[in-house]
Amino acid sequence: MTSCTDKISLDQWYAIGAVQEMTAGSVYDTVLLEKHLSFAISASGIPQVWRRELGEDDTLPVQNLYGYVWTSLGEPLSQIFAIPEFFEPDRRNINAATIGVNVSAPRAIENFLDMGHFPYVHTDILGVEPHTEVKEYDVEISEENDEILATRCLFFQPMAAMASGGGAEVEYIYRVPHPFCSVLYKSSPLDVTRKDVIAVFLQPMDQEHIRAHMLLSVLDEDNNDRSLRLFQQTIFGQDKPILENQFPKRLPLDPRAETPIRADKSAITYRRWLSNKGVTYGVIPAAA
Repeated sequence: MTSCTDKISLDQWYAIGAVQEMTAGSVYDTVLLEKHLSFAISASGIPQVWRRELGEDDTLPVQNLYGYVWTSLGEPLSQIFAIPEFFEPDRRNINAATIGVNVSAPRAIENFLDMGHFPYVHTDILGVEPHTEVKEYDVEISEENDEILATRCLFFQPMAAMASGGGAEVEYIYRVPHPFCSVLYKSSPLDVTRKDVIAVFLQPMDQEHIRAHMLLSVLDEDNNDRSLRLFQQTIFGQDKPILENQFPKRLPLDPRAETPIRADKSAITYRRWLSNKGVTYGVIPAAA
């Protein structure tokens, strides 16, 4: 019996390993929702996941998608949320990083949605003073897709991507299609009609520790994989100490717990969405 009793969290799909970093036939160990798992992949790309303490016969649901092995401890939907851009033939699809962070998954998603910290945490890359204003943007919860969508997000960035030629006002679109995953679309420096995609798939090891898997699906013919990874790892490395110094580490869902400002519109919507779904893992639920 898993120590997580939150059915919403148990029934989600979770990325637990990057396929391109695995060796066929090797067994890898990890932790998901406080349960010890093992996983492997065959030479033909077929993955397998099982509970380590119960033996190899206790296999779990599994998918190989977006370059990762996904599994669930509950009864997941048959399909993982769609990222159709991943399958466009001219995109570079890379696992930028898998990084352990001592924070809850909801806190990490909230940080990913926050544009207000760009000039102060990612100075001269994703933001710079005096361009500190978070302009008005739109946030909605899609009832049809059961996800959060933030649009018209505009922010001046000195170096939005490795392919950038200089500072520019960058358009962002944020999706939260999963309680612990977010997908970001941002203006491509190479094609004004398309967007680069950065997705964060969080693997909650327990309520206050995660592994963050970061997918890049970008239009970039000039920079090699190492450079693209280094750029994203630099940004995540700047976020990591901020996340690990959050207090409390779990995300309070009570709207009165932390004072919101206009820049927090997405975070407020995210907290309400989690609360309405009944998520209790990694959060401090609002009082009844």
